[in-house]
Amino acid sequence: MTRPWKLRWSGAAAGLLNGIFGGGGGAVLMPLLQRCDVQGRSAFATSLAIMLPLSVLSAVIYWSKTGLSLHTALPYLLGGLAGGFVGGLSMGKIRVLWLRRLFALLLLYGGVKYLL
Repeated sequence: MTRPWKLRWSGAAAGLLNGIFGGGGGAVLMPLLQRCDVQGRSAFATSLAIMLPLSVLSAVIYWSKTGLSLHTALPYLLGGLAGGFVGGLSMGKIRVLWLRRLFALLLLYGGVKYLL
């Protein structure tokens, strides 16, 4: 059985990264969820469910401190909603092994992009 403190620290780590980088908390949350015995599709779905309120909170904080332009963000929001809808429908059809591989490729791409 997973101890509650492990779950809380996992959430805190995801929230911290999401707040600092404006996203990316899911990159740390997935492995932490798996260490807390949440496996397969459930780990992906749980990560998404946790990241939504964390991302909303981060956006509200950024908006209050920097005056985020909703006009600038709107095209990205619309594309993100469409992509999220298609991704959510597709997730149940993709094998967990391929979800892991796609997630690893995304992390590698992001890491290389930040280094260069």
